[in-house]
Amino acid sequence: MRNLARGILVVVAAFVLLLTGTLVIRSRSADVEPIGPSPSAADLRIKEVDLEEVTNGVRWRLRAEQALMFEQEGRTSLRRLTVRVFQKDRSWTVVGDEGDIDQQTKNVEVRKNVVITSDDGLRLDTSVIRWDAEGARLWTDAPVTFQRDGSIVRGTGMEMITAEETTTVAGRVRAIFAKRSGQ
Repeated sequence: MRNLARGILVVVAAFVLLLTGTLVIRSRSADVEPIGPSPSAADLRIKEVDLEEVTNGVRWRLRAEQALMFEQEGRTSLRRLTVRVFQKDRSWTVVGDEGDIDQQTKNVEVRKNVVITSDDGLRLDTSVIRWDAEGARLWTDAPVTFQRDGSIVRGTGMEMITAEETTTVAGRVRAIFAKRSGQ
């Protein structure tokens, strides 16, 4: 019986040593991820971007702290961007911390701290907004807040079709309308 117990003890000890040795060897040869931002594989980097264009009679101007172009992906990534859109009867300003432009479709996504304001006092806040260039549609599936003249409308998403000049706030909608003086 003692020989059996000694044999089991030797096997367990050998297993523990083998397992410990394997773990030590693997931990020393493991790839370590670098701390800090990873180097970008962008094909082109541009600082202080300022671009202006007229599309279908609408003038727009894009400014960004940085643009990174990824040719193979067909994507341009933007940091700290501001877009001004000038229509006949009003203008809009869109700001966000980051965004992407699809170089082929011209679709745009703006993310993080997105604020859209119009010169007539409308303000929209959300975490992400997308522009579908072909459908002329602005939309988000993220919570959204509209404000104007003390009135507030909140929803869980939004879609604006510019050709029809319609805006739909989705999900559970909560609205507070401020009473204007003289009404």
